Amino acid sequence: MKIAFSSSGDSLESPFDSRFGRCSKFIIYDDSSDSFDVVDNTQNLNAVQGAGIQAAQNVVKAGAVAVVSGHCGPKAFKALNVAGLKVYNCEFRTVKEAVSAFKKGELKEADSADVDGHW
Repeated sequence: MKIAFSSSGDSLESPFDSRFGRCSKFIIYDDSSDSFDVVDNTQNLNAVQGAGIQAAQNVVKAGAVAVVSGHCGPKAFKALNVAGLKVYNCEFRTVKEAVSAFKKGELKEADSADVDGHW
């Protein structure tokens, strides 16, 4: 199963990014092989609008079935929900900490967006 983690860098030791749509990268972690790929999301950093929806499309294309991020706005949440992805909101210092918490089942699935759009 592939899980997308919002990140500020290219490794598990990278800072966990609290933004979904405007994070610079996604770490796509595959728990079946304990490996990961990096998906660039920099085109959305300064997008006037649509960053969350485009970011959702990026993680869907990468094959993710869940997203772990600090916050998720309403349009991104809806796009992820329609695509069948689960969303988990949390705060960690590194992606590695977030991956560990996910693997241990310590994260609670979100049932709605937790911030307004353009956050």
